[in-house]
Amino acid sequence: MKRIVLLSALTLVFSSCDVLQEIVDTSLSQPAALTSGEIASGLKQALEFGITEGATKLSQQDGYFKSAYKILLPPEARKVTEKLKSIPGFTNVENIILEKINRGAEDAAKKAAPIFKNAITSMTFNDALGILMGNQNAATRYLQNATTNKLYAEFNPVIAESLDKFSARKYWADAVNAYNKIPLVEKANPDLDDYVTKQALTGLFSMVEKKEIEIRSNIASRTTDLLKKVFAKQDK
Repeated sequence: MKRIVLLSALTLVFSSCDVLQEIVDTSLSQPAALTSGEIASGLKQALEFGITEGATKLSQQDGYFKSAYKILLPPEARKVTEKLKSIPGFTNVENIILEKINRGAEDAAKKAAPIFKNAITSMTFNDALGILMGNQNAATRYLQNATTNKLYAEFNPVIAESLDKFSARKYWADAVNAYNKIPLVEKANPDLDDYVTKQALTGLFSMVEKKEIEIRSNIASRTTDLLKKVFAKQDK
């Protein structure tokens, strides 16, 4: 009788060990659930990577001027440059002003990263999971909608300062004033600040978006454990 009880007890012990082992194996094979804090941190990290890379590339020589993000003159400005080609001193006005405004944007991009990073760290991601599981550019669009007005207010003086560094605003004002003296033409606005600021920000957001899509679609681009863990959720 004792032998039967002992055998039954051993069977129960070993069965329990098998169950426990199965639980351990299962828990080890399944990743830990993501916390809302991890999701928010992962998204912010992805945006910071995009901004750092974008600002670095755009702030280099020809980062704007000889890239897909080159800032072109608005259509109304082309009317000015076309008319001025026949006026001495302004025959090459379009190429000169294009280089000047792009150099100004490149110079301003050097100061962009800390401005954007500040905006990211102060963001709240109550809908972080929705962003993570959203479109390929969901985080970039969220950042753009949440921060554009504030970033414009901070970035515009930087752009103006950079344009002045390359005498772009004075050159363009002189060109427009010369144009406005031509009889029967519609008067043009000599202010470049607003246009260049918006175009510079558009280029920077495009670089952030490119990096976000890369991180979402290319596992090799997830260079930290946090990025791997967070964006693995959207792969499922």
